Amino acid sequence: MRWLVVALLALLGLLQYRLWVGDGSLAQLHTLKFQIAEYQVELERLRARNQALIAEVESLKNGLEAIEERARFDLGMIQDGEMFLQVIEKPSPAAAHRRGAP
Repeated sequence: MRWLVVALLALLGLLQYRLWVGDGSLAQLHTLKFQIAEYQVELERLRARNQALIAEVESLKNGLEAIEERARFDLGMIQDGEMFLQVIEKPSPAAAHRRGAP
């Protein structure tokens, strides 16, 4: 009878070890749940980015406004009859002093 109690206690200890430390343990389950939550946040961010890109592609396919905006801001293009003006501001005296100018 004594050996049976010792064997059952050893089996209980082994099962408790697997529950808390081994493969499929509660700690591992908690880590996996945390990783899934992080992946879901990243997935939502990527879905929003994809939706924005899809909308931009549709706009470029269907409308001239998006193409014109791209040409103006990305390529620096202007339309016929428009004049390009570049404004260069004088540096403030404090900024000139920091650079070492007299």
